[in-house]
Order: sequence, then C-alpha cells, then structure tokens
Amino acid sequence: MHLWNMFVAAILGLVEGLTEFAPVSSTGHMIIVDDLLLKSNKLYGEEAANVFKVVIQLGSILAACVVFKDRFLNLLGLKKDITSDQVHGNRLKLTQVIIGLLPAAILGFLFEDYIDKKLFSVNTVLVALIVGAILMIVSDLVRPRKPKVETVDQMTYTQAFIIGLFQCLALWPGFSRSGSTISGGVLLGLSHRAASDFTFIMAVPVMFGASILSLAKHWDAVTAETIPFFIVGFISAFIFALIAIRFFLRLINKVKLVPFAIYRIILAIILYIAVM
Repeated sequence: MHLWNMFVAAILGLVEGLTEFAPVSSTGHMIIVDDLLLKSNKLYGEEAANVFKVVIQLGSILAACVVFKDRFLNLLGLKKDITSDQVHGNRLKLTQVIIGLLPAAILGFLFEDYIDKKLFSVNTVLVALIVGAILMIVSDLVRPRKPKVETVDQMTYTQAFIIGLFQCLALWPGFSRSGSTISGGVLLGLSHRAASDFTFIMAVPVMFGASILSLAKHWDAVTAETIPFFIVGFISAFIFALIAIRFFLRLINKVKLVPFAIYRIILAIILYIAVM
C-alpha cells in the first residue's frame, strides 16, 4: 500500500463528499483535483479510475441515507409519522419521489451514450457551471417573497414532477443536480430547505442505480491491489459528505443560492485558467 496513493484517495473522497450534494458541481471539482492536480487516473489505470469514482459516490450516497434515515423509513412505510405536517394530513409520498425521478431517468436512459461521448469535457463543464449559476441567481431573484411550501411534506405531485424536469438539466455534466433541482423548487414556491430535502431524497436512488450499473461494467478493476485505494476513498467521501449535508441543510435557508452561484463562477474561471 503506497501512502501517496492513499493520500490521493482521501483527497478525492474529500472533494466528492464536500461537493456531491452542494449546488457547486462535483464534476467541476473532480476535474480540477483529479485530472489537473493529482492525476489519480494514472495510479491504477483508466478502469480502476472509473471504479474509484463510483465507489466514492457510493460513500456520499451512504451519508445521505444516514442523514435521511427516518425519512426513507417513513416513505417505505417502516416508520410512523415524524413531522408536524404529517400529523395534519400532509406527507411526502413515495409516488411523488418516483414521479420526480422519471423525467431524468428516461432521458438518461435514452441519451446515455451521447452524454458520455459528447458532454464530458472541460468546455461543456465550464458552460454548465456558468449557466447553472445564472439559473440559481435568477431563481433567488424572482422567487416568491414568502414560500408557499415550507416543508417537503407540503409538496404537490405537480411540483414533484416539475422539479423532476429541472433535474434533467443535471444530465449536462457540471450543471449540478442540487443546483438545478433546488432552483426549480424555489421557483415553484418551495422554501430552500424543502427544495433541498426533496433534492437529496431523489438523489439517493438515482445515484445508487447509476453507481451499481457502472460498477458492474468495470468490475474487473477491483483487485487486491486497488481495494485499499477504494476503501480509503469510500470512507473519506462518506465522512465528508455526512458533514457537508448536515451543514448545508442548516445553512441553505439563511444564505439562499446566490453565494453558491458566485462560487461556481469563480470555479469556472479557475478551471478555464487551469486548462487553457
């Protein structure tokens, strides 16, 4: 086990964990830290790099599952009501989550090859960072002064579906699933916290399904030599995603989306300077 390799794994896990659920584009950050600085894809080969990116994403997914454990149990009917809204007859339903997932799932299935071949490049990520930032700023500027929906349990099926349409934007690498869906939710009158909760809840099945499929394609890269590298990255991503999700959910109703949009623009500038 090479210490440098383990350090690389820990740093990449940190980047994934801190950025996967924030509206700042984990893809943009991974390009900078992985491809431009650490060159981790050279450590064990391209196949191992693909598996590693899946493994650290699974670490982030596990963190989301921990944070929203009660909510997922509630959706599956394994836990009784957990919020005051549910006591009064309002409740987020599993069917609403499924409806929110369908648009991106269908488009992702139809255009997977095109997205992989045509949209995964530094230039397209740069554009997505800027366009996504503009969407976030606009959503904060035109949102209702007082949210119509304070908690995720007050959402309607129509709102769930429209937010699902916004999630389709995240098929464009660099746009950010959180950035697109939270912006869509805010535009529909959801509070930033309600939109964030629904975003993270939807993200778990989407990311888990995509990760498992990708892992199956590249399973040959899982060897005795690469497993320690994967484990360190997984643990790092899990720990930092757990911290990031909890911090973000406490922060989002206070700071809104504009600070994250400004950060995305700065990131795009750094990325442009780094690769051009």
